[in-house]
Amino acid sequence: MTSAADFSPVPGRTAGSILTAAPDMARRNRAEARFRMYGVIAIAFSLSILAFMLITIFSDGISAFRQAKLAFPVTLEAAVLDPKGNGDREEMNKITTVGYTKVLVKSFLAAMEAKGIDTADLKDKEIGELISKEAAGDLRARVLADPSLLGQTLDLVVLATGRIDGYLKGRVTMESAKLDSNVSPEQLQFADKLSEAGILGLRWNVSFFTNPDASDQRPEAAGLGVAILGSLYMMILVALMCVPVGVAASIYLEEFAPKNRWTDLIEVNVSNLAAVPSIVFGILGLAIFINFAGLPQSSSLVGALVISLRTLPTVIIATRASIRAVPPSIRDAALGIGASKMQTVMHHVLPLAMPGILTGTILGLAVALGDTAPLLLIGMVAFVDNYPSLPVDGFLDPATALPVQVYSWATRSDPAFIERSNGAIIVLLGFLIIMNVAAVLLRRKFERRW
Repeated sequence: MTSAADFSPVPGRTAGSILTAAPDMARRNRAEARFRMYGVIAIAFSLSILAFMLITIFSDGISAFRQAKLAFPVTLEAAVLDPKGNGDREEMNKITTVGYTKVLVKSFLAAMEAKGIDTADLKDKEIGELISKEAAGDLRARVLADPSLLGQTLDLVVLATGRIDGYLKGRVTMESAKLDSNVSPEQLQFADKLSEAGILGLRWNVSFFTNPDASDQRPEAAGLGVAILGSLYMMILVALMCVPVGVAASIYLEEFAPKNRWTDLIEVNVSNLAAVPSIVFGILGLAIFINFAGLPQSSSLVGALVISLRTLPTVIIATRASIRAVPPSIRDAALGIGASKMQTVMHHVLPLAMPGILTGTILGLAVALGDTAPLLLIGMVAFVDNYPSLPVDGFLDPATALPVQVYSWATRSDPAFIERSNGAIIVLLGFLIIMNVAAVLLRRKFERRW
């Protein structure tokens, strides 16, 4: 028997004890330490970029969840809002927002007088311009819905204009007001008096989640209501179209399809489709679903069809990976005790692959939720200020989506829309976090060990 002592050292190297690190070993250890250091630096750099992005978005967008509002009593004068005094909605409907604006301004001036606020520096029209144009429309809709309010005095909280909101948030200054045709320094000084009197202040902005989009003249009234509902409709349709088709196609390709040139071609094309830029699917949807099939432009159905084409390859790839991860021994054991191929797949393989399938599906839907380019090409970037109807008819109504709403607001010139764009990104990130957490929880719940 040959002992370790009988081995001669490698030519050119000095023999040494195994307890002492050789020069080559020390060099390898130093290289490994450098590699670990590079990895730590790369992770730290990535996290710093992510932190910078999140800090920027949150610092610019968190203010969108609070809005400048005016609180004062409003007397609904029946002589102005219902001149004939018969309470007929058709007659009252002839009173436009101009009449309601007069009522709001008159009550606003009365509240200033009651609070002892000096209004001599401004004209009544300039004081009335502090109230958002949205306030008159909201009050009109409320009175038409309940004519019995006429003659009463209500304690209302109405929106202030976007410039006053920007002043309270530091976005508008006295210097910028001198160059702005929409607000004057005197109006900003008057806003300070209103704040001291408790009439003007920043309040929680629930309407940001419920209101539809607004015109450039009313940025303070713009909300995500239509975008959230449109995204919900699209995700429902995408889930109904992608999940059954994607799972069924994956099961067939992985368990039943013969291995030949056709299946190889299909697998290559599925992998290639997952890497195709999303805007290509938008062009495809515009050509097929709108120009050829004649489906309504900017509807949730067309958006869901385009996003489904984009998401389906991702779902198929994730599902196939989950099915392939099930050990072959489980299939062999099921077949060995007399189970058919279908019984083996449905009773054994599919339940064990379900955690991965759910995770891949939810993550695929999360990616689809943030996709923007295909929706821009099918017209979902259009200005939509009406809510779509309830399903199923609502799937054909014009709608928009959260990422498209972010793009739309970011392209507008008013700084108030830029603030809302960042706020919409925060909402979108919230939905994505919820979907990712749901994927992790479902995976842990259904995960099985073998």
